[in-house]
Amino acid sequence: MPKDRENEIKLPSLDELFSSQEERDDAKLKRIYEIPIDQIDSFPDHPFKVRDDEDMQNLIESIRAQGVLTPCMVRKKKDGRYELISGHRRRRACELLGMDTLRCEIVELSKDEATIIMTESNFQRSTILPSEKAFAYKMRLDAMKMLVSRMVENQKKGRNFGGEPVGPQLDKAREHLINSYGLSDEYAESLGTSDSRKHDRGVPLAHLSGGKKSRDLVGASFGESGDQVRRYIRLTELIPELLDLVDEGKIGIRPAVELSYLGHRQRDVLEAIEMEQCTPTHEQAKRMRRLYEEQKLTPEAIEAIMMEQKGNQKERIVLRGDRFSRLFPPDLPMSKREDYIAAAMEFYGRHRERQKTRDDAR
Repeated sequence: MPKDRENEIKLPSLDELFSSQEERDDAKLKRIYEIPIDQIDSFPDHPFKVRDDEDMQNLIESIRAQGVLTPCMVRKKKDGRYELISGHRRRRACELLGMDTLRCEIVELSKDEATIIMTESNFQRSTILPSEKAFAYKMRLDAMKMLVSRMVENQKKGRNFGGEPVGPQLDKAREHLINSYGLSDEYAESLGTSDSRKHDRGVPLAHLSGGKKSRDLVGASFGESGDQVRRYIRLTELIPELLDLVDEGKIGIRPAVELSYLGHRQRDVLEAIEMEQCTPTHEQAKRMRRLYEEQKLTPEAIEAIMMEQKGNQKERIVLRGDRFSRLFPPDLPMSKREDYIAAAMEFYGRHRERQKTRDDAR
C-alpha cells in the first residue's frame, strides 16, 4: 500500500470495538465537570491575548443565552489546581458574566501534548496577531521536539509510545518537523540523542534549513507555507518594542525578519524609527543585516539608511552638520533630540514674548 495515501485506514481501539456509542459518549461526559473558576490557572506563557473587544461581547451574549456549549479543556496539576489548555476566552466571558464555575473536560496529557493542543485550538481564532503566531509556532515546535525525544527514548527501551508502536509515529513526527518547520534532516535525526540533550529547549534557529527540503505541508495544518512559519518563528528574536510595531502593521513581516538578526543594534533601529517617523523597507532592513554580519552596522549607518526618502515617511526637517550636533548635550540620546529642540524653541518663544512686552512698554 502506498505510503502517501491521502486517506489512511485507521483501526478502532479495543475500547471502541467492544463498547457501544452510548457507552463511549457516557465515558466522555464523565470527564466533564463544573470547576470553580478560581481554581483554574492560565496555560504557562500563553501566547494568545484575551481582549475585551467586540468578539468578546458576542461570546458573552452567546454564553448568557445558551451557556458554554463547548466545554473548556483542563488538566489536573500536582498542587490540585487545574491548568487551562483551551478556553481562555470562554473563561474570561464567564468571569465577566459573574459566573463561579466553568464547564470543563479534564484530560490526562503531558506538558508537551498539552502545548500542542493549546496552540492548535487557538489557531481557530478569527484574528491572530503576528506576535501571537510567532510564539505559538515556537512553543509548538519546542513541544514537538520534546515528543520526538521521548519517542526515541521509548524506542531504545523497547517500549510503545501512547500504546502504539514507536517506529511509524517517530517517522511521521520527524517528517513533520522537516516539512513544516524546515529543520534539517540531520537535526531531526539527532533529536533524543546525547548530543542533542546538551542544548537547551530553545527553538534551533541555526538548524532551520531555510526550505531546503520543505514541501510546504504546513499549509494543510495552519494555512501557512513552511517558509512563512519559519518567518514567524524568527520574529521571536525581536525586541518587544519592534514586535509591537509588527503587530500594529507599521513593520512588515519580511523586513521584521531581517531586523531580528541585528542583535543589540535593534535598539538603535528603534531610536532611528522614532527619530525619522518611518520604518525601514525590506531592502533597507536587508542592507542593515548585511552590515551587521560584516560588523559595520553603527548607529550612524542606521541613521543614514533611515534618512533615505521613503513612501511611508512623514515630512520632516533634517538637521545636518556640526552646526547643530554641537548644540546638543553629548550624552543626549538621539531619541530625545526632538524633545530637546521643542523645549528650546518653546523657551526661545517665551523669551521673545517677554522682549516684545518690554519693547511695547517703552
